[in-house]
Amino acid sequence: MSKSKTVKDYIRTIVDFPHEGIMFRDVTTLFADPRGFRMAVDQMLHPYAGQRIDKVVGLEARGFILGGAIAHQLGTGFVPIRKKGKLPGATISQEYKLEYGEAIVELHTDAIQPGEKVLVVDDLLATGGTAGAGIKLIEKLGGEIISCAFIIDLPELGGRQHLESLGMDVHVLCEFEGL
Repeated sequence: MSKSKTVKDYIRTIVDFPHEGIMFRDVTTLFADPRGFRMAVDQMLHPYAGQRIDKVVGLEARGFILGGAIAHQLGTGFVPIRKKGKLPGATISQEYKLEYGEAIVELHTDAIQPGEKVLVVDDLLATGGTAGAGIKLIEKLGGEIISCAFIIDLPELGGRQHLESLGMDVHVLCEFEGL
């Protein structure tokens, strides 16, 4: 009797990418498989059944794939948070730290209305830097974040604790040890 596949089973690991010592968790194999992709989207949606969600916010770039699918299933709008210089309209910006420097993400000023209930999604939670910056942008516009959902958590990097320290509810589908 074979065991049913889990979301984690669809994710491949690429050793030493993009640098030596890194175990890159590649979700493109999950996205490419129709059963795996549906399973991930359904499991990411499940905790929010019956809750009001006005917007799904996806973090660049794989969060766009998940966010679009989740927003479609919920019948709600999708909003991208992008790297600096990629959005054409008026934006607000938030700087955040990376392991190797700093980066900036942006959000259109008219993307979130005060009081809208927002679900933040991305593929991977590492240090929580990108998600934390996105949270700050949403809150600047008056959005109320109901939760942050990820496929993968890398617990050793402390991202979940960082987001929870910001008062966020965090939902993940699976964890991988190591970097």
